[in-house]
Amino acid sequence: MLRPWQFEIQLDKKSDKALYLQIADAIIVAIKSHKLTSGNALPGSRQLAGLLSVNRNTVIEALDVLTAEGWLITIDRKGTFIADLSPDMLCDKQNDSQINTTIAEAKTHLIFDDGLPDSSLAPMNDLARAYREIFNRKSRRQIMGYSTELGDIEFRKAIVQMLNFKRGMNVSANEICITRGSQMAMYLAAHCLLTKDDFVIIENPGYKPAWEAFENAGAKLLPVSVALDGLDLNEVEAYLKKHKNIKAIYVTPHHQFPTTVTMSLKKRLKLIELSNQYNFTIIEDDYDNEFHFGQRPILPISSYSKAKNFVYIGTLSKIVAPALRIGYLASSVENVEKIGKHRKIIDVQGDNIMEEAVLNLINEGKIKRHLKRTSLIYKAKRDYFESLCKLHLKDKITFIKPEGGLAFWIVPTTETNLQKVCDELLTKGIKIMNPEKFSFEKPVLGLRLGYASLNEKQLEEGIIALSKYL
Repeated sequence: MLRPWQFEIQLDKKSDKALYLQIADAIIVAIKSHKLTSGNALPGSRQLAGLLSVNRNTVIEALDVLTAEGWLITIDRKGTFIADLSPDMLCDKQNDSQINTTIAEAKTHLIFDDGLPDSSLAPMNDLARAYREIFNRKSRRQIMGYSTELGDIEFRKAIVQMLNFKRGMNVSANEICITRGSQMAMYLAAHCLLTKDDFVIIENPGYKPAWEAFENAGAKLLPVSVALDGLDLNEVEAYLKKHKNIKAIYVTPHHQFPTTVTMSLKKRLKLIELSNQYNFTIIEDDYDNEFHFGQRPILPISSYSKAKNFVYIGTLSKIVAPALRIGYLASSVENVEKIGKHRKIIDVQGDNIMEEAVLNLINEGKIKRHLKRTSLIYKAKRDYFESLCKLHLKDKITFIKPEGGLAFWIVPTTETNLQKVCDELLTKGIKIMNPEKFSFEKPVLGLRLGYASLNEKQLEEGIIALSKYL
């Protein structure tokens, strides 16, 4: 049977895209361009593997993908053929979609994340040693069974000590729940505090994964703008007077996400007053308390004695490494009991072994020394990043040097299509978080640039590239 198309597929064996996907996509392009039409036969897998100088299994994988997607059909004892395709499958998408596909497939070599730590600094050797010590104990069988859904009691006591002595709080172990990261804590709090059609006040711009947790619980969101000293409480009061079923407000007062501003003491005290007056819960996300370069971190809203309704959420993932999912929440005994019952439905318990390993590092002072060392490194990176902005983005942006956290918030001095800027940079292999990821409705004019996970050369390259588009 005639096979009209010569299989001149150029494979890039250094590409991140798997070879079988390169083959499959090349055949799809040939079908769309009518080089291959319905009924055309393909070479056998063995012959095609020889033509392309690849393993036959690679070709079989490609053909399986194309068959599953409907591009090919296989007829017993006859071979593999191009399927009878509808016109819609053969139509190319609009130019904008083609551009977006090109952008999405661009090989990224530099990422400005939203403020992640440098994972290369993680105390992995210490953590590995702690793991080995746990498994070498005679009592190691005891840690292989079930424990409480709230987390290892000794680990909770360590969190209590840290919160009470370093963050001015007054909590006990039965007011703590250990979670697999702060996002799980957010989800559990949302589902235990909120019901369908409740309202939650949120910061705008703000942290969308938290919003999604609230919406998943059936709540509706009320956005409030953020000023240089934190949340606009006039807008908060207006909402409180208008809506009767506002159950919570979600805030990141220490280093607001994404703008990095700190909520003033006056606003913190006023927010507590409003919480008590209108009986709503303050959900406080203190996601990077440890990374503060000023005199000392600001005490949490939840630490004030007059704060009656609060859920305080923190994480150890950023201290050790993002991949190690250890978060926690602190609240009333009643709330924690509800949260524990709900957690047990989706996750019987946390990672006891990881908790005990991290507890060993805490007790040995390893975490404290790690934080001291990394804080100096991040402070130096922050200062270097500031100098790059002043040198290459002078008169193009405004920003306030953050006293803590691992990211800058920069605002162009003129109205700018930041979506286009992000797309252009991505074609150069540089990824910046799209401002739509922080906005409730209209995209906010600002970019959050995490600096901690990049080295000085990468930071300079990224800022110079950004300066060409602003």
